[in-house]
Amino acid sequence: MMPEDKLTAIREMGGQGGVMMIGDGINDAPALKQASIGVAMGSGTDVALETADAAILRDRVTDIPALIRLAHTAMGNIRQNITIALGLKAVFLVTSVLGITGLWIAIMADTGATVLVTLNALRLLRFDPEREA
Repeated sequence: MMPEDKLTAIREMGGQGGVMMIGDGINDAPALKQASIGVAMGSGTDVALETADAAILRDRVTDIPALIRLAHTAMGNIRQNITIALGLKAVFLVTSVLGITGLWIAIMADTGATVLVTLNALRLLRFDPEREA
């Protein structure tokens, strides 16, 4: 397909929902930019790699489902971390205002929340791309 044809196809499909474009060449760059999510293959041109939202380092299209699973896992982890951090801050704000805990305890709890969300985020390092959903 010519680059203009790819852009037209992406625009048509975009009206029905999000569109992911996977490409590796210079003629894919405009389509990668137009798509909701652009994925460049690792051996692609520099233009394609710079234009894309994500890059697959190995030239295997079968890595796309793992990429999507990782994105969903990361978003879940971010939601957990926000809930943990804001929840602990809210609890210790209220208990400090009511005089149940002191200021230094609240400060230590805030530091502890930072440690907790960091450890929770480190779980993403154990992500197994070969695991089925």
